[in-house]
Amino acid sequence: MTISKTKAHPEDAAGGERRGRGRPQARSDEETRAIIFDTARREFAASGYAATNMESVARAAGISTKTLYRLVPNKAALFEAMITERIDRFASVVRLRACEGRDIEAALRDALMVCGELILAPDVIALQRMILSDSDKFPDIAETFFYKAITPTQHTLASWLRTQHKRGLLAVDDADAAAGMLLGMLAMQPQRAVMFGHAPAPAREQLEQRVAACAKLFLQGCGKPRSGISGSD
Repeated sequence: MTISKTKAHPEDAAGGERRGRGRPQARSDEETRAIIFDTARREFAASGYAATNMESVARAAGISTKTLYRLVPNKAALFEAMITERIDRFASVVRLRACEGRDIEAALRDALMVCGELILAPDVIALQRMILSDSDKFPDIAETFFYKAITPTQHTLASWLRTQHKRGLLAVDDADAAAGMLLGMLAMQPQRAVMFGHAPAPAREQLEQRVAACAKLFLQGCGKPRSGISGSD
């Protein structure tokens, strides 16, 4: 009589969960981190910093706690990595959208649109609301958000403005100050309206209209007149 032997299922590379026959290969660590960070943003925003723990994030992400702790050591590191990952994605997009040709207004609209999509995203606003609510008990989360999200966002736009200045497309003496003014003009009013419950986050069409208005106002003060064209129009 022949006795059949069943092979044990291999553990996946992302943390030891068993994989059934016929299922696709396990996700890479990079893919798993992306799922973890997206899940963590929702969990922190919905439950607050104190009530969110590593086990709840792992459960909501559909992974084991072993996998989560292998990739992220603790909740504070998860909070910081979640913010950094989102800002890194934003910065890479802004860098890729360099100004082609000499249509500075169109290029500025593109750059501001990327900024607006980040700053006025519902999950980002919800996260800021949570931070303001919990920062008295957990001051480190406010510090983390300021230095890992707010400051890099402004610096990224400032770097873009500085590049256009060097190319002769803008006249900006202080790119960091100009970036702060631009972001305030773009996002402060709609952001406060959402955070105080007076309006939903702007739809894409509304954001595009606001971006166009901000770009036009900014360029009236910082746009370099083309040669042979009066700047007083």
